[in-house]
Amino acid sequence: MPRESMTPLERWQAVLERRAPDRVPMDWWGTDEAAANLIRHLGCATLTDALQQLGVDFVVKVQPRFVGPDGSGRRPPAGTAAGADDSRARHDPFGRLYRTVTHSGGSYEECVNAPLAGFSSVTEIEASYRWPEPDWWEYGGLADQVAGLETHPVQGGGSEPFLIYKDLRGQEQAFIDLIEHPDLVQYCIERLFDLAYEDTVRVFETLGDRILLCYIAEDMGGQENLLFSLAHIREFFLPGMRRMINLAHSAGAYVFHHSDGAIRPVIPEMIAAGIDILNPIQWRCPGMDRAGLKADFGDRIVFHGAMDNQHTLPFGTPVEVEREVAENLAQLGTGGGYIPAPCHNLQGNTPPENVVTMYEAIRRISLEQEA
Repeated sequence: MPRESMTPLERWQAVLERRAPDRVPMDWWGTDEAAANLIRHLGCATLTDALQQLGVDFVVKVQPRFVGPDGSGRRPPAGTAAGADDSRARHDPFGRLYRTVTHSGGSYEECVNAPLAGFSSVTEIEASYRWPEPDWWEYGGLADQVAGLETHPVQGGGSEPFLIYKDLRGQEQAFIDLIEHPDLVQYCIERLFDLAYEDTVRVFETLGDRILLCYIAEDMGGQENLLFSLAHIREFFLPGMRRMINLAHSAGAYVFHHSDGAIRPVIPEMIAAGIDILNPIQWRCPGMDRAGLKADFGDRIVFHGAMDNQHTLPFGTPVEVEREVAENLAQLGTGGGYIPAPCHNLQGNTPPENVVTMYEAIRRISLEQEA
């Protein structure tokens, strides 16, 4: 088998620059439970050790440290229920209350209140709600987060405002607001974009060209179609996303765009806005067939993900996992422009044997192709 001659960072850079790497880079997305299972299966001490043993070209994701007012001291407006049992709950800087909720695939921190649910106008929010401020975070420790991992790509900054807005208003009300309270949506989304922009500026000021990727995301797709009309995407999301994308590009970073589900109708608009990488490629969703995506968009964006973690990885056999690896490399990777990874976070019910099979197959097949 051919020898590997590049570092993970060099592989990512080669794919992004449309050069041939020694083999395709491969990435990790997984829950804590999935990570613990893999660590135990491989007999490693840490996730980093396990991923390095498998040759995974994982991304180092940096975040500033919160130093602002104690989030636990923030309270939602009167009349917003927080849940029956708050004994193990915590508030974040936005006033969102979180509790640990356990599902079949693992445990997650779920927002159980809606800090802005009691408001019906921008005036009321301005009078009563305190938005987090950029100075509530400290950036001096970012360099420590990448120390010892200089051979890996780094991701920092970015935005995903509607994800926060859904928590602030309550998920159902957030979508109703798009029709009934567009002024409120616009105001809040702009405030969230402004905070994300300043955060990203400070990340770039701190780490400079060490940042390869900027995560500019919004979950715009469901299992069957878009969750939003294109008109609403253009009105509420694209202006702020373009601003974020331009900031990332001005700093020399690539834009990593995450949007789940059946999002084909909006892909041309996101490419026009300037995204560089599209994740997660849920190819079982309508319109997301791999060959069609590659034919229509493969010359303009890099695909990331596509290893199905709703069916193949958790419930398939190792033979089926290896078959999907080969299909993805053939349909998305021909001519370059593809970084294999789970199409979202691996869950705790995913057999670690399938995870190992996935990475070993990616490594072996891509090395053979590059030979």
